[in-house]
Parts: sequence; structure tokens; C-alpha cells
Amino acid sequence: MRIGTRRSPMALAQTEHVRHLLAELDPGITTEVVAVETEADKWHGDLAQLGGKGLFVKAIDEQLQRGEIDTAIHCLKDVPGDEPMPKGLIFAAILPRADVRDVLVVPEGSSAESLDDLPPGALIGSSSVRRKAQINRARPDLQVVRIRGMIGTRIAKLDGRKPMDVKLDAMVLASSGLERLGLGDRARQIFTVDEILPPVGAGVLALECREADPEATKLLSRLNHDRTQLEATAERVMLHGLRGHCNSPIAGYCTTDPDGQLSLRGMVFSRDGSKFVHAHFWGESSNDPGVLGARVCAELLRQGARDIIEGIPH
Repeated sequence: MRIGTRRSPMALAQTEHVRHLLAELDPGITTEVVAVETEADKWHGDLAQLGGKGLFVKAIDEQLQRGEIDTAIHCLKDVPGDEPMPKGLIFAAILPRADVRDVLVVPEGSSAESLDDLPPGALIGSSSVRRKAQINRARPDLQVVRIRGMIGTRIAKLDGRKPMDVKLDAMVLASSGLERLGLGDRARQIFTVDEILPPVGAGVLALECREADPEATKLLSRLNHDRTQLEATAERVMLHGLRGHCNSPIAGYCTTDPDGQLSLRGMVFSRDGSKFVHAHFWGESSNDPGVLGARVCAELLRQGARDIIEGIPH
């Protein structure tokens, strides 16, 4: 089985995880990693200028459509929610969700333990408009500056081991990403989902294949995690209805209560976090993820989400 993935250390670590899962399913399986550098990986500017974060997956999807690979591994948060799936491709499996929380990382030697410890005007590095909005909502006095690149490179810049235009006081990254790279000890503050609500599809890996490849579909579907699939479906239905672009600070997180009921929170922010709308509903009697996602979307739109989204430049 040929597995398509990005070439970054994070993507390759995720791929090794999937290879291990496949070997457990079928010890006789042979897997080959086909790593590519996508357009988004090569571009170090604002992703919106290039066409959005969907470019992280586009080149790999095209390989899959051409039959050059048998499955693709995507971080679900990077898969556009306002576009249909590429022709002939399906998600055969949604893997169990990893930690969705964001964390504060500070330079080596810094005594700061939390966002509150940072002085007024401190520079925070983040590539996410969603994080920027929520950081500024909590601390409007902080300056959030865009920084992209591989996590290891970002941390090297933070520590001063690699050159950077400005000296950062901290950085906000995904907890799961640090853990996958063995850098979990760099996290100082772990934000709760009430402090920084995660993006739609946070911590979720999706395994994609061709609809016309029943053998791959059957094998990969054995890795599907039903609960995560339901939660991710609710989030993505909400995102699709909002029709946000890559510059839209949209957050959405669905969980499953102990009684099995789905619970979905959604938020839409202005870029500086000064305006926001919030909705939180439960699945109730039907517990249908599509119905729940549409309901949260409708409430956000009722509160003015469309005006906020359209007021942000693409």
C-alpha cells in the first residue's frame, strides 16, 4: 500500500503511526511512503495570498486521483470545509482524536509560565488567525505576529538558534504536534478549550482513498473510530454552512457526553477578537451530527457570523 503524505517531520511521524496501525491489522502488509512537498509547504508568506491552507492537501489528492498512491493521510483541520471532496475520493477512516488543546511555548531560559506572565506589548508567534483572535480577546495588549514553518524550525527561531526578523516572547502551538515530535516538555501553559477553542477537525487524522478501490477502502475502514467520526461530522457541517475562507477565525469543537449525547460549540471571531459570536447545542433526541452542526451554524449566522466573516479580507 502506497501512502501519500507531506514531507514535514510532523507528517512523517503521523505516517509512521498509521503504518504501525496497518501492520497490526495485517502483519503481512507492505507499505511504502510517498512524501511530497506541497505548494503550501514551499510558501512562507500568508497562505491566503496563495489560495488557502487547502493547498496542504491538494497535491496529494491529485496523486491519489491519478493512482500514484493508494491512500492519503490528512490532518482534518487542513481539509477545506467549504468545498466538496475531490472527485472520486472518500474518507475511508477517521482515526481517534488526539489532544486538541493549544499550548504556550516560551524561549529557553524564560521564566514565564503563562500568558498572564508576559509583559504588555509582548510578541507572540502564531500562524493561526483563530489563535490570534482568541489571544487578543484575552490580552488585547499583546502583539500576535505571523510565523509559519515546521514546528522544529519555529522553536529554533524562538530559542534564537535560527535567525528571525523579530525576537518573540512566546509562541502558541498545538499540544498534539509537540507530543508527536517528542517536544511535549516545551509546553508551559496548556490552554483549556474555554480559553482557546480549537479549530474544526483538531487532532483528527483522516485516511483518504479512491472510492473505486474497494480493497483499500475495506482495509482502511477497519481503523475508523466511530465516535470521532460523528464529532468531526458535526464540526464540518457547521464549517460548511458558515462558508468561511482561510482568513476566517472559526473555531468548532464537538465532544460526546458520558450518556452518548453529542455536544458542539462553535465560535466566529473578528481578527482582533473584539467581536465574536458563540453557540453551544447538544444533539438531543436524534443525536444526528449533521442536524447538530446545521443548528449551531444557524445560530451563529443568526447572531451575525456572516457579517464578521465578510468583514475580514480574503
